[in-house]
Amino acid sequence: MDLRAGGHRLEAAWLGPGPDDAPTIVLLHEGLGTVRGWRDFPARLLAATGLGVLVYSRWGYGQSDPVSLPRPLTYMHDEALASLPEVLDAAAVRHAILLGHSDGASIALIFAGSGLPAAQRVLGVVLEAPHVFVEDLSVQSIAAAAEAYRTTDLRDRLSRQHGDNVDGAFWGWNRAWLDPGFRAWNIEAYLPRVGVPALVIQGEGDPYGTLAQVDAIETKSGGPVSRLLLPLCGHAPHRDRPEATIEAVARFVAEVTG
Repeated sequence: MDLRAGGHRLEAAWLGPGPDDAPTIVLLHEGLGTVRGWRDFPARLLAATGLGVLVYSRWGYGQSDPVSLPRPLTYMHDEALASLPEVLDAAAVRHAILLGHSDGASIALIFAGSGLPAAQRVLGVVLEAPHVFVEDLSVQSIAAAAEAYRTTDLRDRLSRQHGDNVDGAFWGWNRAWLDPGFRAWNIEAYLPRVGVPALVIQGEGDPYGTLAQVDAIETKSGGPVSRLLLPLCGHAPHRDRPEATIEAVARFVAEVTG
């Protein structure tokens, strides 16, 4: 299926019951993610929760419409405040649990804390490896990714997901994070208005962020926050520790849906 948001065609897929029959888990991918990049995780979420699952590739990713570079340094705000409300409307989502990974987790927090009328349909947020401010560790790892993209087979591997969008997807994300102006990026001001329950899932070996991100969310959010810290886990808990992640998400979903 395709959706339209912000005047762009977006690659999307829906699994399980429709929005009139159950709440919907909306998956928001990381800075290099796509529909395909979630692999079997959406199907496993459906099996574990019984809820509908909506997954889509943002503008410039996967098989969605291409993006022009450079991306603005506000690209996550743009996605959260302009595109995501249109995605939910286009898919007729009535009650949503947002599950965001990395950039997607940041987008979920901005949207949930935006005060927009569309955000009232959010029941809870699941945040995998979220960012609420920029850390030196993040910048160092993203700089290393740029070198790998130039010198290894990383571009070829990413092109299997992104096709002709691969350079726009990679450099749009990478150059934004490495821009000196991006060091001031900070979304902590949105946290007090995130009044719904949140589950934060963080790998102890995440090369892109530290527990300082989790601590900030737990301390400053307006709603209840629970954390799951996973050993032997890097930046993608749903890939590195899928069973523990799905179990935690299913338990959280059962709590927020009653």
